[in-house]
Amino acid sequence: MKLLARYNRILILVSIVGLLCIGLLFYGNLSFYLNKQIDNNLIEELMEVQDFAHARNIAPAPEQYQDLVITYKRANHFDTTKKFADTIFYNPKKHIVEPARYLKTGISINGLHYQVSIFTSKVEREEQIKSIFISIISPVLLLVFVLLLINRFMIRKLWHPFRLTLENFKTFNLDQDKPFEIIDSPVHEFRELNQAILDISLRIRSDFREVKLFTENASHEMMTPLAIINSKLDTMLQSDRLGKEESETLADLYKATSRLTKLNQSLLLLVKIDNNLINNQEDIDISALIVERLFYFQELVQNRNLSVITTLNPVTLKTNGHLMEILLNNLLSNAIRHNYERGNIEINLSTDGITIKNTGGVQPLDEDRIFERFYKDGSSEGTGLGLSILKQICSRQHYGLKYTYTKNLHCFHISFQSS
Repeated sequence: MKLLARYNRILILVSIVGLLCIGLLFYGNLSFYLNKQIDNNLIEELMEVQDFAHARNIAPAPEQYQDLVITYKRANHFDTTKKFADTIFYNPKKHIVEPARYLKTGISINGLHYQVSIFTSKVEREEQIKSIFISIISPVLLLVFVLLLINRFMIRKLWHPFRLTLENFKTFNLDQDKPFEIIDSPVHEFRELNQAILDISLRIRSDFREVKLFTENASHEMMTPLAIINSKLDTMLQSDRLGKEESETLADLYKATSRLTKLNQSLLLLVKIDNNLINNQEDIDISALIVERLFYFQELVQNRNLSVITTLNPVTLKTNGHLMEILLNNLLSNAIRHNYERGNIEINLSTDGITIKNTGGVQPLDEDRIFERFYKDGSSEGTGLGLSILKQICSRQHYGLKYTYTKNLHCFHISFQSS
């Protein structure tokens, strides 16, 4: 939920609860004062009845006005307690049942006790209450509604610089020379936020460039001595003067330096991918590229007597050809190296993506760590960067990447539409 929506929801809820409380309190107080006024009128009517009974020593005839009804009833004991209450009674004058307020008390005439009941209709008073309540609450509701609209408009206007800052922050790219764009705002806090982001972005850009330059220079500088070492070792291995023990030692050194060379090349490739230095796009025929890569690995496939089954639908993607070639090389190399003699490889290509399945170890790989850099199982002799490069390429090209192990097959699926 967005901050503005959450704020408005809380504000509306508080306003509704507040209006209900104020409305109930106002309605209760208004009803109380109007009932008090009705009770005063009932007392005046009672005083008239008492005056009449005292002057003539007889009970006056029951009176039935439009909104006033007085009744008398013989009582066994004399009780002068005045009882006020609301009730629903039948008005014989109007011939309807309506709400009323009544007063009951006792009077004594010629030694006889009577209970006098005076009923007065509350219909007109309730209409007055409703009219007063509506006439006061309606402007209050209108005022609250107007305040909510003004608040919504003002909040949107006040937070507009923040949204612009957020958009600029989302589009900020370390690889570009364009600095973070500051949004002018009259709000002091937003100006401070922009300045803080600008300072951080400048420091990050500076550190990023230094690390990037160091990594590139270190990788390039390492390539020259590694190439020299490999060349010297290759020359020494071809010499006839070496004994068996020296030849085996040099062969181990040659393998170690070759592995170090591959590791250096992989790290340099990761740096280029991370820094988005390989970003040109073109239309690539994926099915033709897979056939080409299979031909490239044909000798390795034949040496291990692997069975390759392909189902290739014509698919053309707008992508980076070099990265796609590296992606297929890593997938196929992984399927071949981690397979066993006379194993199987299945390759399926559709418009949805590429799926490569291969036989191999009976234990599934760790799905949570398989794409981490330098992670490899105990039987792997690689650098531990192949699947990391695969993941990084998929991330840069916005592809989905998933590993599963089903029916004794290791399956890597690349979706061309990231989920």
